[in-house]
Amino acid sequence: MRLGRGHVRRLCAGALGSVHAVRIAFGTDEPTPVTAALVAHLEAAGHAVVFAAPGAQWPEVGRGVAEAVTGGAAERGVVCCWTGTGVSIAANKVPGARAALCTDAETARGARRWNDANVVAIGLRLTSETVAGEIVDAFIAEPADGDEAPAIARVER
Repeated sequence: MRLGRGHVRRLCAGALGSVHAVRIAFGTDEPTPVTAALVAHLEAAGHAVVFAAPGAQWPEVGRGVAEAVTGGAAERGVVCCWTGTGVSIAANKVPGARAALCTDAETARGARRWNDANVVAIGLRLTSETVAGEIVDAFIAEPADGDEAPAIARVER
């Protein structure tokens, strides 16, 4: 499923700078202007976007993206639904997935840095195209803090 691009604006031009291109699993239960803008933004930044569970409902979308990430088909995942809550819950049921519902770039940075989140969940109800772009840029650019790995491993057992 390809999302329409006729109405897409460029998001956060240049925000990724020298970040290397990554493979992103992307899923949404509802194609919207925000999701179309996100896909266009990721592709314009040089990332490969893999669509997981296209046309599915939020539980399958969350699971599909998380399985793509944990199975190695993608390095990171982006999931979207109306509130972002459902897809984050569904993604977190997949062993090894660490999905974080983020409403701004700083939260996305923290989720990567301190929690080694590998899936970001975005709510479509209140998130603008610009803020969504800032969230994914921060999520992709921020490295995980290796000092947190022992704590994460204890939780994942």
